[in-house]
Amino acid sequence: MDDPNDLTRSRTYTWSDPMSAAQAGRSLSGLEYMQKLLAGEFPPPPIAATMGFRLAEVEFGRAVFEIVPAEYHYNPIGIVHGGLAATLLDSALGCAIHTTLPAGTGYSTLELHVNLVRGITAQTGLLHCEGKVIHAGRQVATAEARLVDAQGKLYAHGTTTCIIFSPGKSSQ
Repeated sequence: MDDPNDLTRSRTYTWSDPMSAAQAGRSLSGLEYMQKLLAGEFPPPPIAATMGFRLAEVEFGRAVFEIVPAEYHYNPIGIVHGGLAATLLDSALGCAIHTTLPAGTGYSTLELHVNLVRGITAQTGLLHCEGKVIHAGRQVATAEARLVDAQGKLYAHGTTTCIIFSPGKSSQ
């Protein structure tokens, strides 16, 4: 019989090897790669399984992620940890930039700025995080993103600057 005083919870999830999709994606434009990810032709990255979010929309210069915040996102003071909003913003910002890149080109975040404007709880409901490219140059790209609920209420917003790696050059 279950102990009514036991407050323990558990969560189990699985993920796929992220390197197979990353390797396959090197021959695709960023937009083609993101479209295949959206269509389920590539597995979602492990961070999406870990945090429970998904890619919902993608087009050139734009990426949208969705999440329903849950208790397992909580910090010690009983609300969703700000890192969830930061991760969603970083994902939408980076993926929006990724959609503008030609095949064989990579990127990495140089700067991420996050503004948390409202607390998130498990009762917040579905959140959308939309990233849009502001500038996509040869060496640097910038983007902005907003995290909103189903009614359009703002919970966080942010910007990024990414460095672009030309084909044949790597971040290593």
